[in-house]
Amino acid sequence: MGIIIKPVVTEKMTALGEKLQRYGFIVQKSANKLQIKKAVEELYGVEVTEVNTMNYNGKTKSRFTKTGQVKGRTSSFKKAIVTLAEGETIDFYSNI
Repeated sequence: MGIIIKPVVTEKMTALGEKLQRYGFIVQKSANKLQIKKAVEELYGVEVTEVNTMNYNGKTKSRFTKTGQVKGRTSSFKKAIVTLAEGETIDFYSNI
């Protein structure tokens, strides 16, 4: 399995991609910025100028059902925001 797990495709990230050439990815928790930069450059064939990372902790969730209270926890993950060089773009929808 590679460093990049999946791209983040939301309204906010799409707007950032169109205006500032910034794209978001869910990455492995053990990956550092240099590994993320190299993986994005190899996978998409673009030049990366900057990488910002964020660690998200899992949240506890609970809901009430007929049989009682169900408790659980969402998984934690690491997100990377990648800034591309001027004129570079990534098209996530090209192979659909």
